[in-house]
Amino acid sequence: MIRGFFRLIGLLLLAGGFIFLVYDGARSIADQTLRLTRLGDFWNDINQASQASFQHAVEGISTTLWSGVVKVILNQPTWAVLGLVGIILLLAFRPAKPLIGYGRD
Repeated sequence: MIRGFFRLIGLLLLAGGFIFLVYDGARSIADQTLRLTRLGDFWNDINQASQASFQHAVEGISTTLWSGVVKVILNQPTWAVLGLVGIILLLAFRPAKPLIGYGRD
């Protein structure tokens, strides 16, 4: 049941990544320049207070973690981050391959 839940979350993240890929592509075609929605900008548009509290929590653990890892991830395109996390979840929680030649009793 947990495997199915995480696969569902992975599928939803992958679908969200595809939606942002189409959105960025349409904006790029309309503006005739490359336009990418960064994950940090998208999160800021959704809920600015949660991003600030997350930053304070991570900086409380380590300032190098914020500047070295989290800030780099937040500067990536939204479609790439959502798609990558979705693919990782789908692959990590895929069903086990059936054993050939063995009976399961």
